Amino acid sequence: MRNAICLLAALGFIQLDAAEALAQRGHHYPIARVGQCVNSRITAIHARLEGDPNFESGVGVELANGIYGVSYESVRAVRRSRVGDRVRSCLVSIPRGCPPGDDRGRLYRTTNLRTRQSWTLPDSQHSCGGA
Repeated sequence: MRNAICLLAALGFIQLDAAEALAQRGHHYPIARVGQCVNSRITAIHARLEGDPNFESGVGVELANGIYGVSYESVRAVRRSRVGDRVRSCLVSIPRGCPPGDDRGRLYRTTNLRTRQSWTLPDSQHSCGGA
């Protein structure tokens, strides 16, 4: 898993600091079932690609409980959020028929409890079996 994360960082798909954070804590899922929700807080908001101060490549958002969301678009609700904001995330879907060990593509609906704005983002730029 660590090698895959470092490769994504080297290719510019995720920021190096995000890659290191994911590699250090390992990938785990705080939500096991579709429809289940958890509370957390935002630990990082960044452009999808490193060196993109205007978020033209999209956005990434990291939560303290390990949930990560990413989009090729600059999601306004994420951009209006702040590090430290409390959020509530619910698992919307889990992809089926994935190759063994490829668990990308979980979709989360997250609501910022300060702004009351929500976004729905996958945990990876590609679903399982994708690039």
